[in-house]
Amino acid sequence: MTETKQHASGAEARRRDSAATKRALLAAAREVFTRQGYDNAGLRDIAQRAGTDKRLIGRYFGSKENLFAEVVAEAYEKMLLSAPEATHATAVALLSGAEPDNPDGLLLTLRSASSERAAEIMRDSIERTCEAALADALIGPDAVGRAALLLSICAGVHLQRNILHSRSLTNADNTDRLVPYLKAALDAIAATPAAAPAGDSVDQSPQSD
Repeated sequence: MTETKQHASGAEARRRDSAATKRALLAAAREVFTRQGYDNAGLRDIAQRAGTDKRLIGRYFGSKENLFAEVVAEAYEKMLLSAPEATHATAVALLSGAEPDNPDGLLLTLRSASSERAAEIMRDSIERTCEAALADALIGPDAVGRAALLLSICAGVHLQRNILHSRSLTNADNTDRLVPYLKAALDAIAATPAAAPAGDSVDQSPQSD
């Protein structure tokens, strides 16, 4: 093997090792952040779980905040969205317990929400990705606000059913009966709002004597 080929082979091996190390750190960080929350998670613990040196976190991510931001982006990547044409499928998935590939996203959120900085990172991630994507799929006014409402409903049902294990929502006999109610709630927000009749407006201008 020539010197040039040896150098290229060595560089490729280092890139593969770097990618593998970064993936291991992300996986370990996700586990630790989900279990302990942002404030209680230690970089040494994360590095030990990844089987690597703590200093590599600084090399690959720069800081604990940046590492958490990447974990959050990955955890929220497949968040269940309720686009207008998919409200029935969303209702079925939520009530049947069919979760995305990353069901720990809500636990990560709950256990880190008490940290002001972590909450800011999570809020920014949701607004830039999930909320923005859903708002783009909505027609009519207040799309961003309606998108936030849809995400809140989905997160609430997920919390009640899969984290708190509500007996009413985990009872298999209830699933088919409850789907139409949840779909109707999602439809009420996802559907294009009808224009309010002129007579329904309330004149709140000051009245003269």
